[in-house]
Amino acid sequence: MSEQLHNPKLEEHPGSNAEKDPDNWVSGEDPMTGAQASYLTTLCEEAKVEPPAEGLSKAEASKMIDELKQKLGH
Repeated sequence: MSEQLHNPKLEEHPGSNAEKDPDNWVSGEDPMTGAQASYLTTLCEEAKVEPPAEGLSKAEASKMIDELKQKLGH
């Protein structure tokens, strides 16, 4: 029985890495993604600034990330 059974759980979901792609973080009024929030928190810790309150939009979070990266010289 060398036939492989079709198992959709083993297939990569087409949008599975979309949240982790920074190019998807920069636009829109949608709430920031979990990956974006995590990255922003990391930058805030490096810069020794208070992380923002939850509820930032993707665009607002992206702007803050850019400002922190510039401040930190990334």
